[in-house]
Amino acid sequence: MINRRKFITKALSAGALTITPGILRSASRSFPFIGTSNDLPVIISTWNHGLEANEAAIKVLNNGGSIVDAVEQGVWVPEEDPGNMSVGLGGFPDREGHVTLDASIMGPDGNAGSVCFLENIVHPISVARLVMDSTPHVMLSGEGALQFALENGFKKENLLTPEAEEAWKNALHKTGYDPKPNWENEPNKFHDTIGLLGIDTNGDMAGACTTSGLGFKIRGRVGDSPIIGAGLFVDNEIGCATATGMGELVMKTVGSFLVVELMRNGRTPQEAVEEAILRIVKKVPDHKKYQIGFIALNKKGETGAYCLKPGFNYALYKDGENKLFDSNSYYKK
Repeated sequence: MINRRKFITKALSAGALTITPGILRSASRSFPFIGTSNDLPVIISTWNHGLEANEAAIKVLNNGGSIVDAVEQGVWVPEEDPGNMSVGLGGFPDREGHVTLDASIMGPDGNAGSVCFLENIVHPISVARLVMDSTPHVMLSGEGALQFALENGFKKENLLTPEAEEAWKNALHKTGYDPKPNWENEPNKFHDTIGLLGIDTNGDMAGACTTSGLGFKIRGRVGDSPIIGAGLFVDNEIGCATATGMGELVMKTVGSFLVVELMRNGRTPQEAVEEAILRIVKKVPDHKKYQIGFIALNKKGETGAYCLKPGFNYALYKDGENKLFDSNSYYKK
């Protein structure tokens, strides 16, 4: 077990408590920007909040941090942003008004850690990493995860912001506890997980995934994000993948593991994520109600991104530039 002093010392040594996202060249361009590069590192992450997450991750690598440090500290950015209502502080609560968080992390050594149904901790990804680094377990949940976090120096905080609370009250008034408000018209609004994948100059890979989950969900619901093989999977010999969207669809198809296994069998990252979406189309009858997006990265630095329907975007740091792209989709407008 890592005590508070050791945890804080470790964080300080990685620049964890003082990190400020750097400034990289950022731009917006349309699909695709997917291919091979001999220049590493490469960082890819979901949604537009991935731009700042990528910047933070690259800053860690430039300062000599490990690829695991980089993916962890990259996703700190949306976790601590109260304006982001899908991750960490400020996330939409469940239908009872409680913000509950899920997160997972994997490193190049095959080790993994995750937490689910965690409340009152701004950085669930760091609790997940502590599970990975200091216990024989992979996942801790609920009260046990919170107790573990508090015993190791994490601070208990109220994560429900006034803005998220107002949205929750409005949703209850309109939907009567329906956990799927207006999915058809706003397929991306309620589940904007941050998943971040990276490969460093040594060719080592890691990934992180963190979310407050489906907005206004039934209390106790856990999505795909903390489940190794569903929301995130890393195999340092092959590649890595992560998912965003309605987690139930990803869990039913073990999506991220599927993407990596497809790459193991010769598919490019782009071919693999397209096949993973096709698997959902074929196997999940009600998939049209929802949105799913996958991103993937292999050992060559090749990337892939694909989604069910238009609206998913991703951030890519490659060849010294950090850019936002619109993903192609199975269904068109």
